[in-house]
Amino acid sequence: MKALTSAIAFASLLVANAACAQLYSADEGRVVYGHHHINTADTAAQTRFWVDGLGGERRELGASGREIIAFPDVLVLLTEVAPTMGTRGSLVNHVGFETTDIAADVARLQRLGYPMITREELPDSYEVIDGIGQRVAGNTIAYVLGPDDIKVELIENTSLNHAVQMHHIHFSTTQGEAMRDWYVEHLGAEFGSRIGQPAGQLPNVNLTFAPVSIEPKPTQGSVLDHIGFEVDNLEAFCTELEAKGVKFDRPYTEIPALGLGIAFFTDPWGVYVELTEGLDVAVPAE
Repeated sequence: MKALTSAIAFASLLVANAACAQLYSADEGRVVYGHHHINTADTAAQTRFWVDGLGGERRELGASGREIIAFPDVLVLLTEVAPTMGTRGSLVNHVGFETTDIAADVARLQRLGYPMITREELPDSYEVIDGIGQRVAGNTIAYVLGPDDIKVELIENTSLNHAVQMHHIHFSTTQGEAMRDWYVEHLGAEFGSRIGQPAGQLPNVNLTFAPVSIEPKPTQGSVLDHIGFEVDNLEAFCTELEAKGVKFDRPYTEIPALGLGIAFFTDPWGVYVELTEGLDVAVPAE
C-alpha cells in the first residue's frame, strides 16, 4: 500500500512534455540517479531548506500547481507525512552535493538557522575550520542537518558548471563490499572505492558504502523514504532484475498520460528504491 500511495503521489507531480531534461546525465548510461523522496512533518520547512538553504529551484508542474525542487542531476520530492527517524541511523546516512563556494553556502545555512554538524561528523584526520572540514588533500567539505534530521554533505568543487549539483549517496552498512557488489551487478554501477570505502559509480552519482558496527534501520518511513533511479527501457530492466531474484514491492507500471513508467523494490539490506522511466524529460531544465 505504501508503494502504491507513493506512486500515485509521484505521478500527480509529473508532466512529460518537456523538450529538455533536468537530469543532465540521463543520456550517459542506462541507469542514472533521479530523485530523493522525502517524508516530512512540515513541507514548507523542507522547501525552505532545499531552496533557500541549498539553492534548489521550485518548479510548478502541470495545472495542479504541485511543486518539486530541482537541482542539476537530481529532483527532490516531498510527501507530508511525519518520518519515523532522520537519516542518521538509517541505511542512507546522508546525501552529498558538490558546490562551487562552500564558505558562502555554510554562511547562508548558518544565517538561516540550520545546524552545521561538521565537527561532530568528521573523523580525527580532518581539520575543522569555522565549521568547514578540510581534508589534508585539500578537499573542503561540510555537513548540515536539515528539517526532520536529514543530513546533507557539501563538497567544494570550483570547476563545476553549476553552482550546486548532485554528487553522492552515502550508505551506512555492516556489509559494504557486499552492498557495493550488489549495486554493481544489479544497477550497473562501476566497481570502485571512494575515500577508502567501497563505492560504485553511475554517470551522475557515486554510491559510497561506509562501514558501521551496528546494522542501520531500513529507509522506508524515514525522512529519506526512498532513493530513485531513472532507467532506459524500464520494463525490460525490471524483467532482468526479476531474473536475478529481485522481488518488487510494486511491479512495473505504466502511466500513459504522463509518459512515465515506475517500479519499486527493497534491496537486500532494506533500502527502498524507486525506478522510473520518463523522469528525465518530465521536468524541464531552465
